[in-house]
Amino acid sequence: MARFVLSLDQGTTSSRAILFDHDGTVAAQAQQEVAQIYPDSGWVEHDPADILASQLHVAAHALQQAGAAPSDIAALGITNQRETAIVWDRETGEPIYNAIVWQDRRTAAACDTLRQSGALDMVRGKTGLLIDPYFSATKIGWMLDHVQGARSRAEHGKLAFGTVDSWLVWHLTGGRRHVTDRTNASRTMLYDVVRDQWDDELLRVFGIPESLLPEVVWSSGEIGEATTPDLAGIPIAGIAGDQQSALFGQLCTNPGDAKNTYGTGCFLLQNIGAEFRLSQARMITTIACTADRTLCYALEGSVFVGGAVVQWLRDKMQFFASAPDIEQIASGADSAHLVFVPAFTGLGAPYWDPHAAGLIIGLQRSTEIGHIARAAIDSIAFQVADVVRAMESDTHQAFTMLKADGGAASNDMLMQFQADLLGLPVERSAIAETTALGAAYLAGLASGFWAGMDEIAGLRGPGQVFVPRMDRSDALARSARWQDAVRRSRSWFGGNP
Repeated sequence: MARFVLSLDQGTTSSRAILFDHDGTVAAQAQQEVAQIYPDSGWVEHDPADILASQLHVAAHALQQAGAAPSDIAALGITNQRETAIVWDRETGEPIYNAIVWQDRRTAAACDTLRQSGALDMVRGKTGLLIDPYFSATKIGWMLDHVQGARSRAEHGKLAFGTVDSWLVWHLTGGRRHVTDRTNASRTMLYDVVRDQWDDELLRVFGIPESLLPEVVWSSGEIGEATTPDLAGIPIAGIAGDQQSALFGQLCTNPGDAKNTYGTGCFLLQNIGAEFRLSQARMITTIACTADRTLCYALEGSVFVGGAVVQWLRDKMQFFASAPDIEQIASGADSAHLVFVPAFTGLGAPYWDPHAAGLIIGLQRSTEIGHIARAAIDSIAFQVADVVRAMESDTHQAFTMLKADGGAASNDMLMQFQADLLGLPVERSAIAETTALGAAYLAGLASGFWAGMDEIAGLRGPGQVFVPRMDRSDALARSARWQDAVRRSRSWFGGNP
């Protein structure tokens, strides 16, 4: 009898592989960083070969740690950075260009033109999304138009497009399966999430040949077997974009359930059930994953730079050697008069301003590294608070608690300040790896490793709760100062605020 489920978690900054046992606990894990490529201002790329090689390496390493063979693995689930676009040759499997990452803003002008043409309402009504460089469609178009011969090859069926899940499945199955799941398809700006299919009008507006597109499958269900040497024979039975996977991993399966993941970015998702509806507060509507092959939707607020601001201080400013060091450096520092708006790749929800710029304001002669570090931590909480308030205005229902997960959620200072800003308890998940766990649940349910949701729910323990301590008047004053700084960062590179 199989002992584990394997989760492949391909993220923006690293590839991870985690083995979960039947109790839902981590039996083994491995991680490898993925190199970030910045060819120009506002451009962010990854080498697709690096994505694949790193993911295969950590998968093999995790099995080796656990002393496990492929026969010990009931199923494999994949969760991935969403919107990141890869186009490759169908015959050779070689990419025609680097992966254009979800953070990339090179198509901001093209998105401005599409909005000005009056396409926004049509795109929103079909996809639940706003027209923004964040999503995949304009990235695909850019590659077809800027790689010599690419558009002609695409029109003749020679090329394939996929988000990172598709890229991994293609290579894991030796090119036998070109698929994506509904959660990833819903992030491309090409998928009608109401009619549950690729849409001809969207393809025409964005200039994307239909022959590029993968088959769309459910998030939970066997789609094929891995053929790569270290994983050969393992059924691939779960796929979900990272944030929908985290929503499922947090067991937010009922309307009203919500979570926020503190990762490279921050992503607040709230399950809204089976009825599609558009946000009135500039949230997006996206497909959530289910285990029973039914459509379910979620409202989402996307913050582009969350934990990435800590990486920036580490790598670019060289304030400290490792990310966890920021908490000690910021300890005792008060950023009350210093505000850091980390709009390195524009601003996401609820502003959706691809032309915004990063800003640090309130610098004085007395400012030290600790003050900037503390302002960076606070900036994550401020952005999440903006999204929480916008989502509350959408649903007309106040949050009573915020569920938190993701790597940056391990920072106690951040969690406490988040509770203070919101005036609400913040519960940090007892299981840190909820994104990978969601993919494991989806694969494990499809393969019979777990009998159902009731069994999974019985495995979970309570998390750590942070309760508000700050005086509300102080929290409101800090929020007002933050809003003023955001206003000053808007439209720095053009566009309209």
